[in-house]
Amino acid sequence: MSESSSTRTQAPLEPGWQSVLSEEFEKDYMKSLRAFLVQEKQNGKTVFPKSTDVFNAFNHTPFDNVKVVIIGQDPYHGQGQAHGLAFSVQKGITVPPSLKNIYKELETDIEGFNKPDHGSLMQWADDGVLLLNATLTVRAHEAGSHQGKGWEIFTDRAIQLLSEERDNLVFLLWGKFAQNKSVLIDENKHTILKAAHPSPFSAYNGFFGCKHFSKSNEVLIEKGLQPVDWQIT
Repeated sequence: MSESSSTRTQAPLEPGWQSVLSEEFEKDYMKSLRAFLVQEKQNGKTVFPKSTDVFNAFNHTPFDNVKVVIIGQDPYHGQGQAHGLAFSVQKGITVPPSLKNIYKELETDIEGFNKPDHGSLMQWADDGVLLLNATLTVRAHEAGSHQGKGWEIFTDRAIQLLSEERDNLVFLLWGKFAQNKSVLIDENKHTILKAAHPSPFSAYNGFFGCKHFSKSNEVLIEKGLQPVDWQIT
């Protein structure tokens, strides 16, 4: 198989993440997840993102480099959209509604922010923003189709490890789903900022005007850390 689903849960991770998450790959839930992904392939299902992109959030934002964490729920399920980063789509793909609203908030929150002509947030990932979906794969055109198969256990563990082993991180929890992850985070060590989800269905209920981007940088600067460059080129 040129696109072997069996490799989806075995891809090498960035060394820092590999050192803290390696045990997860040997656990029963991950073996079950791996079997499920193989079965999807055998059943002729198309799964997004492609296998080499599944762990992009971890590989573009090393464990020791994480400054801000943004938690999403599911990868995009349209052709060519998902590439392993929450809320992000590949260049050349139409910017989704939630990301359009994120850009709108940035325009009012970050002085001089210019809305980019694409939806790739790779620059954020490379600058220390962990764009983590709770579920890392999805069946084409079937939202939520890979939920409850084991990915959430894995990503919850990643959040726990960040909370336990790192200090002074900022967690941006947008919407009820992300906010439920707050139980995994030590609020004595980290900053949690909550707002409505940027979806068109909820953005006007508290996402617009939340100023999470400038607030994140204020926290980082206060802790003597380098702020995030939110501008995307």
